[in-house]
Amino acid sequence: MGQLHKRFTDEQVKDMLQRYLKRDIEGPYIRTMLGLGKTQFFKLISRYRANPAAFSIQYRRPSPVRLDPAIEPNILKELAIDQQAIQNPAIPLRSYNYSYVQRRLQTHYRQPVSLSTIIARAKAHGFYRPRRPHKTHDREVLTRYVGELIQHDSSHHLWAPAAAVKWYLLTSIDDFSRYLFFAQLVEAETVWTHLDAVQRLVLRYGYPYAYYVDCHAIFRFVRGRDALHARQACLTDDVDPQWKQMLRECGIQPIYALSPQAKGKIERPYRWLQDHLVRTCRREDITAIRDANRLLAKEVHDYNYRRVHSTTGAVPYLRFQRALKAKPSLFRPFTLPPPFPSAKDLFCLRVERTTNAYRRISLDTLQFSLRGVDPYRPVTLRITPRDAQLAEIRFWHDDRLVDVQTVKRQDLRSVRF
Repeated sequence: MGQLHKRFTDEQVKDMLQRYLKRDIEGPYIRTMLGLGKTQFFKLISRYRANPAAFSIQYRRPSPVRLDPAIEPNILKELAIDQQAIQNPAIPLRSYNYSYVQRRLQTHYRQPVSLSTIIARAKAHGFYRPRRPHKTHDREVLTRYVGELIQHDSSHHLWAPAAAVKWYLLTSIDDFSRYLFFAQLVEAETVWTHLDAVQRLVLRYGYPYAYYVDCHAIFRFVRGRDALHARQACLTDDVDPQWKQMLRECGIQPIYALSPQAKGKIERPYRWLQDHLVRTCRREDITAIRDANRLLAKEVHDYNYRRVHSTTGAVPYLRFQRALKAKPSLFRPFTLPPPFPSAKDLFCLRVERTTNAYRRISLDTLQFSLRGVDPYRPVTLRITPRDAQLAEIRFWHDDRLVDVQTVKRQDLRSVRF
């Protein structure tokens, strides 16, 4: 049936409503004549009772809102910036992100624009790339508790195009809630950068049950790849890297992904951070890693507290908090395992040495005399950075801390922080 104002005049409808209120005509009969349901009919009665003199069923369709002439140049400006980045093979962007442009217009220019308007302008001015067909996303959450599995990885990209140098992004994410516990850009990927990432997570949340990493040499010894000679006496996992030694002392189980496809859950946050962080760093001409980490912190905050995850259907932080309240967490409270008196003895770089006949040991060009240790006895050096210039070495023998010394980091040529 056609619209009410096209089938009846104001006077005809008023007459029917008056008859209904006087109980001259029953409601079902009038509803049938007007072609209205109960809800619409009683809304019409309420409008008439409120102001019978001004009652009317006529209305004017509002004229379409036209785009402010000051907004369109900014839309094209933002799209042009993305186009230049996409065309540069050194920058890890391959498609336009119209939602990012919409957010940029809202936050940077204070110009709210609908997504459909931005897409229409993009198509009209050549800022459009058809989406490549993607395989259906069928991943699911296999863990049941927070802290059951922490996925940890690094990604090497040109995160800030103006800096003209690639940095490493280290992240740690909870498999169940998809909450990003840790994210930081570093200039070089070393054993210490990964140990420090675990340290920060453990000191704040406790010991997780397991860490899920790839087979990088930092995390795992693989026969045929990490051995120095053709004839390998050691098989895969016969040698424990620094990372694995630290996890063992923390009581954390390492689990290894055997292919890049097996780490799809942490690759999705990487793609999201890569897409947003690169665009923002380019627009703000970021050249210092400190400034890039500041922007990264904002993006991680949006990911954890504002965005609904495509797999879980929930905001990561809210899912994390609900899980903590609903069932036990597999995070164990942080306590130092005996005999260690300090976290520096746990989260550190380990070097094994043997004392000589004069109770001395050497490390690179440094010589250390140790009292209380017999000649030809093993000593473990646990090394941590104190600041940008100094490092602390803690000497352990037979589960005893026998000495603590501070040295210049530049003298530790074989130790990379």
